[in-house]
Amino acid sequence: MDTIPRRSLTRRIWRKIPREIRMPVGAIAVFIAFGWIVICIIGPSIVPFDPLAQSLPRFQPPGSQTWFGTDELGRDLFSRVIVGARVTIALALLLVIASMIIGSLIGLIAGFFGRWVDEVLMRMTDVVLAFPTVILAMVTAAALGASLFNAVLAALIVSWPPYARVVRSMVLSLRNADFVSSGRLLGFSPLKSIRLDVLPNVGGPTLVLASLDIGNAALLLSGLSFLGLGAKPPTPEWGSMISAAVVNFDKWWLGWFPGLAILTVVISFNFLGDALRDTFDTEVRS
Repeated sequence: MDTIPRRSLTRRIWRKIPREIRMPVGAIAVFIAFGWIVICIIGPSIVPFDPLAQSLPRFQPPGSQTWFGTDELGRDLFSRVIVGARVTIALALLLVIASMIIGSLIGLIAGFFGRWVDEVLMRMTDVVLAFPTVILAMVTAAALGASLFNAVLAALIVSWPPYARVVRSMVLSLRNADFVSSGRLLGFSPLKSIRLDVLPNVGGPTLVLASLDIGNAALLLSGLSFLGLGAKPPTPEWGSMISAAVVNFDKWWLGWFPGLAILTVVISFNFLGDALRDTFDTEVRS
């Protein structure tokens, strides 16, 4: 008697999930991305060894005791990769959220008010976009000093302009729409008009851009740490772990597993963003 309602409830929930996410690529991307987020939350409580303890043999290859082997100081690589997910992915999520908020706010103001406000904000955006993203982030991080906080701040400086551009273009197309004009005729203030009429229509595409940007943010932060501009030893961070592996290139496992972690994060969030983009495009077309 209980199995029928449960099956029908599961089926109804499954059918409410967008078709693009239920496709094999989208479903696998969601599974991997969700798995990494779970690891970020519970990672430190499931690792077999202290990621900072130097209690194991040096350069021990992967085996039954140490699944990913050990590094040059006798630290368990599996524990460091799992705990490093909390550093890399959590900071990437923080970076994307901050970039989305700052860029969307600038794009909303520029697109809605126009005129000189638009000119000033967009010229400021163009100045940041004129420089290569990685080079500008490296220069900023080097000027601020090597640390995780400065690496995130440097990445934030170069990450917000795409959101400003995308949101501004959508606001420009919505600013003269009938429903926005009707709200202004009803006495809506600019702030109320943005909150009620504009934000709901730009939220979906902005979230799609943010989901696509999570992998890029993780890659950028790992790259800064790889160059010595981010995490400092002994912090378990994927980019700095690959940097240490370069010195011992013959020990393949030192760079293989952190690199595989970065690869799965970037690919899963990119595929997830593609699935979300296809979902919103379908809704717009319908």
